[in-house]
Amino acid sequence: MIVKDELLSKLRRYFALNLYEVKIWTALLSRGVSTAGELSDIANVPRSRSYDILESLEKKGFVVMKIGKPIKYIAVPPKEIVERVKKNVRMESDDRIKRLEELKNTEVINELNGLHSTGIELVEPSELSGSLKGRHNLYNHMELTIRNAEESVTIITTTQGLMRKIEGLKPVLEQVKKRGVKVKICAPLTKETIAAVKDLGTIAEVRHTDTKARFLIVDRKEIMFMISDDQEVHPTYDVGIWVNTPFFANALEELFELAWKEMKPAKQVLKL
Repeated sequence: MIVKDELLSKLRRYFALNLYEVKIWTALLSRGVSTAGELSDIANVPRSRSYDILESLEKKGFVVMKIGKPIKYIAVPPKEIVERVKKNVRMESDDRIKRLEELKNTEVINELNGLHSTGIELVEPSELSGSLKGRHNLYNHMELTIRNAEESVTIITTTQGLMRKIEGLKPVLEQVKKRGVKVKICAPLTKETIAAVKDLGTIAEVRHTDTKARFLIVDRKEIMFMISDDQEVHPTYDVGIWVNTPFFANALEELFELAWKEMKPAKQVLKL
């Protein structure tokens, strides 16, 4: 039996299995019912490991051990495997979320916050900076920065970036808006962005700009800017720089305000 490395790689990623597990599993799928020794030969896996691997697959619900001698194993249909894995992932996720929620009300989190506060006091503001790689990490840090906003959030982004931010940052923008934080967003507005602008509703004031830029300013203190055009870089290679710099952030906000006055409101541009 020959299974392409590409398929084995995908199976490992989708089902969180190791290489020997996917080899034995696919070998069993090709036979339906088989012994550990037969599967070892077919999958080119050491016999000394085959029983441990099959025991692991059995615990995960991928195979069923057939009663009798010699011991044989039966493959569970792949569609059923997908449902089982989904169920297990959901249960594990719910359990982790529950434990993390419980952690909020314990002394552990208070001690961690105390350690962080003490450490931050010893750090020079100029040292509070960093580089983030990957769009997922960028959005996680944007969310953190925005969540701590007290007065203002200013975002300038691209057309596609606007639609992504509505999907990823809307909940946190709603939170800060309820606290009275002013949210301003500008981007090149097109017909593609109509739904996104409507979705923002009263959360943020949106205006049109022809300028191509990607940055975030929070409370005139923190800046986060992306160094590449999002149309020319793969999401995993997108890079952003975060800096805690009240002096420069305030100056950049002042320049933005001058440009903001000349920008047309979204309703006027999109005729909403």
